[in-house]
Amino acid sequence: MTTVVDTEFPAPAGVRSGAFGNATHLICRACGATSPLGPFYACMECFGPLEVGYAYPTVTRAQIEAGPKSIWRYQPLLPVPADIATFRSTDPGFTRLVDARQLADELGLKQLWVKDDSGNPTHSFKDRVVAVALSAARELGLQVLACPSTGNLANAVAAAAARAGIRSVVFIPSDLEPQKITASAIYDTTLIAIEGNYDDVNKLASEIAGEEEGWAFVNVNVRPYYAEGSKTLAFEIAEQLGWRLPDQIVVPVASGSQLTKIDKGIGELIKLGLVEDKPVKIFGAQATGCSPVAQAYRAGHDVVAPVKPSTIAKSLAIGNPADGPYVLDAVRRTGGVVADVGDDVVVDNIRRLARTEGIFAETAGGVTIGVTAKLIADGVLDPAAETVVINSGEGLKTLDAVSGLVGPRVTLPPHYDAFTDFWTTNA
Repeated sequence: MTTVVDTEFPAPAGVRSGAFGNATHLICRACGATSPLGPFYACMECFGPLEVGYAYPTVTRAQIEAGPKSIWRYQPLLPVPADIATFRSTDPGFTRLVDARQLADELGLKQLWVKDDSGNPTHSFKDRVVAVALSAARELGLQVLACPSTGNLANAVAAAAARAGIRSVVFIPSDLEPQKITASAIYDTTLIAIEGNYDDVNKLASEIAGEEEGWAFVNVNVRPYYAEGSKTLAFEIAEQLGWRLPDQIVVPVASGSQLTKIDKGIGELIKLGLVEDKPVKIFGAQATGCSPVAQAYRAGHDVVAPVKPSTIAKSLAIGNPADGPYVLDAVRRTGGVVADVGDDVVVDNIRRLARTEGIFAETAGGVTIGVTAKLIADGVLDPAAETVVINSGEGLKTLDAVSGLVGPRVTLPPHYDAFTDFWTTNA
């Protein structure tokens, strides 16, 4: 649900005026209670999750188009100051929207676009959310940027903190993919591996966030600001389509924040008159080995029961997703569904996307393409409708998923005759 209201609160003590741009307050997603901006993430009335509310001025397409080619072109729509582009950040966003014609033909879709967020600075969409969280941490005077992570967020936090010149501490499951461990440690972050899965790591991070002063856990105590970064996916898709909305979007689901904020971003674009109002169906994609939201959807439940993750799609392996109920609300309200596919299908669709469009996706991308194919085969996705799928990360982060399945077709001696003999029978 979009929150665009005229409520105003004074700036938090010690925080400069305009530190959060056009954001004016926090609002509870459960009971609607409002509170001032600050390092808060739970409602004082009902302990529900908080999100950012705004008092928007007039925002035009021309104003946005004149901005930098990063998420900061949408500064008026984010909880960041007007001078945000002058601060040291990784400047994520404005990634390519790929016209996936060959994949569309193979899947039987009339028009398919891949929003390819592997082009971000640390090669996942997490750079978007971390940039906004870092801005909030800076304005609130917090000195340590931290997170629990399944990998991509750790990469983004470590890089953003290095760029900004502040300390970072990231907590990861000890069995994380080696590529993601290296891609965090290289930034000289304090990297702490925890025995257990992501939900164990997240529980520990929440305890630390409640005890340690001066720490900004991007997806805990500054989560309302962090989550707003995902709206920029919706903003970019609309702008790159010529300021219009697609008919349907397929989004990977881990915590569920990305999907719910894409939904929020669409609503804000419509309310501000930046795009024509039209229905957009939103679909969620999970791996069967960690599919609590898909299970709740199929059962007709509003509550998401936690599960123990067991899937190669570790970036989506959150067994107790914070935004699960709100994902259910968004997909049901827009006419979408949440579905899941097994690990073998994930691998097949990583290879399918690479083969047809030259995009090497991490396992989350294989989940999204696999679910898209499943929904088409089941008659759920409309093959005639313009469709966008989100590729949230780079395949080099999850090499183990496919490394044993691809490689040289043959090993030959360095002689032309050997090559011609091979080519004659295999061309």
